[in-house]
This record gives sequence, C-alpha cells and structure tokens, in this order.
Amino acid sequence: MKTFFAEEQKRHDPSFFLSSGAPQPNPEQPERVERLLAGARAAGTEIVRPGDHGLAPVSAVHTPEYIDFLSRIYERWQRIEGASAEVIPNIHPIARTGSYPASAVGQAGYHMADTSCPISEHTFESARWSASTAVSAAEAVMAGERWSYALCRPPGHHAFRDVAGGFCFFNNSGIAAQHLLRQAKRVAILDVDLHHGNGTQGMFYERADVLTVSIHADPVRFYPFFWGHADERGEGLGLGYNFNLPLPRKSGDDVYLEALAAAIRRIGAFSPDALVVALGLDAFEKDPFGGLSVSTPGFARIAEAIGALHLPTVVVQEGGYLCDALGDNLTAFLTGLGMKNG
Repeated sequence: MKTFFAEEQKRHDPSFFLSSGAPQPNPEQPERVERLLAGARAAGTEIVRPGDHGLAPVSAVHTPEYIDFLSRIYERWQRIEGASAEVIPNIHPIARTGSYPASAVGQAGYHMADTSCPISEHTFESARWSASTAVSAAEAVMAGERWSYALCRPPGHHAFRDVAGGFCFFNNSGIAAQHLLRQAKRVAILDVDLHHGNGTQGMFYERADVLTVSIHADPVRFYPFFWGHADERGEGLGLGYNFNLPLPRKSGDDVYLEALAAAIRRIGAFSPDALVVALGLDAFEKDPFGGLSVSTPGFARIAEAIGALHLPTVVVQEGGYLCDALGDNLTAFLTGLGMKNG
C-alpha cells in the first residue's frame, strides 16, 4: 500500500479567492497536506516520494500553449505596474476563437476560468510535482500494485486541456488515466468529489477509450454551474461515454450509495482495464463547502463498493478542505478500499 507525495507540493500557498465577489481566505491551503498525510499513515500506507516525470505526461493531455503560459505567467505578471501579488484574471472571453492575446492580462483571462486559482511564485512547481505524483501512482499500478494513492496538491479535476479553474492547474486524474492507457486499452475515471469534475469531462468528452463518471452536488445552484448536468453524455465518438449523477444538496450516505451503485454498473458495462478514482473528501457532512452530507463511515462504504470492482485502481486526491475529520475521512476511505482490494 503506497501513498505518493512530494514536499514541493506544499510551496503553492494562495492567499485568497473571490467568493460571491468578496475576498475570502483561500481554502486550498498547504495544511491540507499534513492532515491527509496523517490519514494515509493511519491507514497503514507507506509514504513514497514520486519520481520526477517531467512535462511529457502533462503534455499528453494539456496543450503546450497552456503549459508555457503556466510556467512563465508569474514572472511576466510581476513586470506589470500596480499588478496584484498573485496572478488573478479580471477579464474572460465570451467565446474562445482563433485569436490569442499577447498580453499577460489577456492570457490570464484566456487560460483561467475563475478567480479561485491564483498563481504565485511556486504554483507551477507545485502543480508539476502534483502531476508527477499522479504519474508515479499510475506506474505503481502498471507494475502490478492492486491500488495506489496519489496525494496530489494542488488538485486537478477542474482543469481543462488549456484552462485552470477551481483551485486546479494540471488535471492529475486525467494525466493518470492517460498514462495508464500506455498499458491498458480502456480506463474509467470515477469522480466522487463534492463538485463536478468539469475539466476531466471536457478533456475526454469526445473519446471512447476513457469513461468519465461523476457523482456530485447538483450544479444548477452549485459550482461549477455550467457543467455536470445529467444530459451531458459526451459527443462524437464519446457519446455515451460520460455519465453524470447530480445529487440534491445535503444528500447523505444512503442517497450517495444509491448513485454510486448506478455509477459502478456503468463502469462494469464499460469493462475497463484500470480505474482512476478522483477522490474528493469535500462531500463530507462537515466540510466547509457544505454541499453534501456523507459521514466518515460513509467514505468507508463508498470505498468498499469501489473495491468490489476488483480493478487496478489509482486514487488521486482532489478536494476535501480543512476540518477536524479530514484525515479520518481519508483513513476510512483507504481502509475501506483495502477491505475489498487487498
């Protein structure tokens, strides 16, 4: 049982984000790492440093234009007189056509979906190591491990091919799935985060080799608002390869597990060679975002149901924010997965 984590992931330390137009402390804090590491240790996992896999696995799912933007934008932003300390967009295109702005301000709006993913001095480094963490966990499974856990921070499932958003820069779950395809013919991604994995959906929406399934709070009144609805089924070759299960706000264990059973049936019908679980612990009943009401024992039950698929499984950390039970929820999940997957 291995947990992959790199210390460099702590260096990204955003100061704030805008919520309903007002500045608020950014909840995606380095302290999350300490709580999650404690939870992984309590589950009996071995903490392992990932290898440095460079940018090749990242560029397999993200555009070189976007990667170049992320790597240089902070330095460019510092040359703007009167600019904010962190890169935060103040303009977004209504439609992204063939034109591409030359200015740092315009490119920030082009490549950043919202104000919740400010870029500071160490953001690119942390995001790159977060991606390498996902790749190392995927390689462990490819080498014969039944499951592995990638403690990825910053998270990734709101990042599209060329757009950051929702605290996310590189789509770690998508990177892991694409890497698994070097050995597997078909991979499923099951996203159990409180929020819909819109970036992951967008990344694979026209593909038939990756099934994307997401269980999340109904986006009709909840982030990310514009994606995650039940009628989004994929397009082109990917039609029928995307499955969204939006839940009413405050849904608890029983409602969640009913949706999970439907998700598992769909995954079984796809018959993948490997599974990526985009693990958001923010579905917890006392998470600061307060969207769903899964209990700590509920995470163990979720994991047991997933483990019953008996698939090589990479667990990639997504959301889950600072609360007293954050580490306990991870312990419950990893222990529950091991009950069926050990």
